[in-house]
Amino acid sequence: MVAMRRGPGNVNVYQRGPAQLRRSQVPATTTDERLLEGSDGTEWLHTDPWRVLRIQSEFVEGFGALAECGPAISVFGSARTARDSPDYDLGVRVGAAIARAGFGCITGGGPGAMEAANKGASEAGGLSIGLGIELPFEAGLNEYVDLGINFRYFFVRKTMFIKYAEGFVVLPGGMGTLDELFEAVTLVQTRKVRSFPIVLMGTSYWRGLLDWLRETAVPAGTISASDLDLVRVVDDPEEAVRLVVEGARHPGARAAGRPRRSGPDEAGGPS
Repeated sequence: MVAMRRGPGNVNVYQRGPAQLRRSQVPATTTDERLLEGSDGTEWLHTDPWRVLRIQSEFVEGFGALAECGPAISVFGSARTARDSPDYDLGVRVGAAIARAGFGCITGGGPGAMEAANKGASEAGGLSIGLGIELPFEAGLNEYVDLGINFRYFFVRKTMFIKYAEGFVVLPGGMGTLDELFEAVTLVQTRKVRSFPIVLMGTSYWRGLLDWLRETAVPAGTISASDLDLVRVVDDPEEAVRLVVEGARHPGARAAGRPRRSGPDEAGGPS
């Protein structure tokens, strides 16, 4: 696990696995940044084998933690979404709809829209999953994550988002959200994955992007008009989940959905 938080005296505390680092021991760069650095000469010849083992261990940990979670849906959205915003409420409703459908809810585990979806899933009795990433400016997994994994490498984390999901629901978001969206579209377009529903939430937010693709990219011949059929745009969380469930790539995923945890009403407790 890798995370940054504020400790006593407002001192940064950097958590890396079992190691806790403060002050001068906090690294100036992330693991991903060091991997992608291209100016360290021939030392790469001696350090890459160890990096490969670390990468392998992340895949092993991710596969081991997620393989028995059952069918799930990945949700993406901005980490900057404020808790009092309509988009946060939308995320909560999406997470709850996913849980009611019997699916686990996978997010990036961070704040904003990710926290909202995790909150909705958890409060609705579903399995709330967070796949975090080592970043210099985020403070670990949000409090609504039931099963959390922190990754050093983006590409390992991205594999988990795709491999263990029946589809994507994409809330309004920025560069990271767009990255996940277009990578998923590319994988479907190139048939690396098949029957993988991708649903965008919020017609007013996504309309400009889709209009540009339709009116600029298609006429320019850089994409095909049929590529736009790979995504759906809706405003209703229940409809978004229904579209993913209907297009789930694994036959019987809906029937295999896990039962929800009993809430107070279902358990006969106070209403």
